[in-house]
Amino acid sequence: MNRLLAALVFALAFVSCAVSAQALNVTPIDGIVAVVDEDVILRSELQRAVSNILNQYADTPQQLPPRDVLEKQVLERLIVLRLQVQRAQGSGIRIADGEVDQTIRSIAQQNNIDVDQLRAQLAADGLPYEEFRQTLRDELTAQRLRQNISQSRVSVSDTEIDLLLANNQFSQGQVNASLLLVALPENATQEQIETAQRKVEGIHDLIVRGEMDFKAAAIRYSDAPNALDGGDLGWRSYDEVPSMFTDLIQGMAVGEMTPPMRGPTGFHLVRVNDKRDDSRQTLTEYHLRGILVRVTEVVSREQAQAKINRIRERLQAGEDFASIAKQESDDTMTRNQGGDMGWYPSGAWGAAVERVTLALEDGELSEPFSSEVGFHLIQRLGKREQDITEESLRNRARDAIARRKAEEEFERFVRQLRDEAYVENRLTNT
Repeated sequence: MNRLLAALVFALAFVSCAVSAQALNVTPIDGIVAVVDEDVILRSELQRAVSNILNQYADTPQQLPPRDVLEKQVLERLIVLRLQVQRAQGSGIRIADGEVDQTIRSIAQQNNIDVDQLRAQLAADGLPYEEFRQTLRDELTAQRLRQNISQSRVSVSDTEIDLLLANNQFSQGQVNASLLLVALPENATQEQIETAQRKVEGIHDLIVRGEMDFKAAAIRYSDAPNALDGGDLGWRSYDEVPSMFTDLIQGMAVGEMTPPMRGPTGFHLVRVNDKRDDSRQTLTEYHLRGILVRVTEVVSREQAQAKINRIRERLQAGEDFASIAKQESDDTMTRNQGGDMGWYPSGAWGAAVERVTLALEDGELSEPFSSEVGFHLIQRLGKREQDITEESLRNRARDAIARRKAEEEFERFVRQLRDEAYVENRLTNT
């Protein structure tokens, strides 16, 4: 499989070939590597998924763990995905064919090819198109399940936002970080703790000496769910970073890595990839007043245009704008206010009004112009810059808290799902 397709499938949450045995239309002789409740994962599914990862790292194979470790990581992801799809389908979640088709079109567009070219590429690489569609459907199903869980179980109060902003951490910016985890089992013995500590210290030393970069080390050694993504956590506010790391990484420079740190789930290494500050944010607003003559079943475009032209002539002759707006405007939202549209951000009233607004000076009356509803006249009364830093900060704080809660809730849900499911791992026996 070529690099483009491998990267494409890898980017889709690592679900390539994670489809049911029925969808694959294969025979039982293929071999079963896992039983997941009443479904199975076949050896061929696992091998194709592993092959995608190998192709993705064809130029840097040293970043990958040994084949047997990689297979275990891949199989666990396939198991978890299968469980999510089963639960979603049992909850009535269905992904329509049209949504799958739209996703495929988006994938093709992002890779500068059309759908026919994508199909041809899939065929050339030996991946059946229907199998590819099912992969996408499964991933979309899992995403929808996650959204439903977040919406039903996660809420953010104003008090939580106030508390977050009060500690002054959120306003200090965002960090792009990566995580490497050497996991410990629950109720770990002293011997297990010491073994894990020696392992994480050895990994830390490898990275410090330059023998392996952080991403490669995470792929090879991390036990975190995002290990095969190189441990990438993406951009997060400091509030979204586990509290045990927050104070430390705020004082770290880009490119620095923490020493090994013991946490609830094991030993961690965190690398700061980049940082960005929150700066003052402003929004340009315009004060307008306008008159609209609608095109209707009884008022043709020609009649509406003729009327708006007459209105402009009256305004130029010195008649009062507000009085004419109350008498003549068809805009029921502003007519009683003499056409006053208030202060609004550029674009809030549509593209046609925005285009004319930007071309006007304060106090200037526009020429008549048309939109999808009729003909307009607007007068720009003023322009101002609004400081929306606080509003934006609160919105981002709300989003940050919601994302953190959603991640925690979904991780809890997946662990429970995994614990309650019947899973028979036959990988070592096949």
